[in-house]
Amino acid sequence: MKRAISILLILCPLAFSQTKNPVATVVQQIIPRQSKNLIGAVDLMPGDKFGYKPTPQQVTFGQLVVHIIESNNFLCSKIGDIAAPKIPEPNESDSKEKLSGALRASFDFCNAAVAKLDDSKLGDEVELHGGRRGPRALAVFALTNDWADHYSAAAQYLRLNGLLPPSAQKK
Repeated sequence: MKRAISILLILCPLAFSQTKNPVATVVQQIIPRQSKNLIGAVDLMPGDKFGYKPTPQQVTFGQLVVHIIESNNFLCSKIGDIAAPKIPEPNESDSKEKLSGALRASFDFCNAAVAKLDDSKLGDEVELHGGRRGPRALAVFALTNDWADHYSAAAQYLRLNGLLPPSAQKK
């Protein structure tokens, strides 16, 4: 438990100070680390490995990147109460450069959306995946959980290809 609290203090030092919007503040502090790691993972994977998948049941690395882009744009539009960007639908067969650019743009969009987040609106009902409805807070937690899950998958794909994930590299 002490280790978990220490990690939170390192990742989100302002989260434990007085702030009007503690949830929004924490998410704003999480974005730089997660975007750096996820974009870094995509940049590390060679373009010819975007079709790689560890087992037949898993998605390809390219499909994972497309999912992250789509998830960022969808959830951040709900979080910021703004329209998702109008972009050409990403495809796993797109070039590494195109997918990397779309991923960067999705994190830029998330930065803008989270900047608009006000904790007093976390209880507002929004439309979620599949037409379900739920509180905006659910979109916030789904987003940060997704980033952790997606980076874990990306890191595994990198390691299985003999590459060290960004967070494991010496600074």
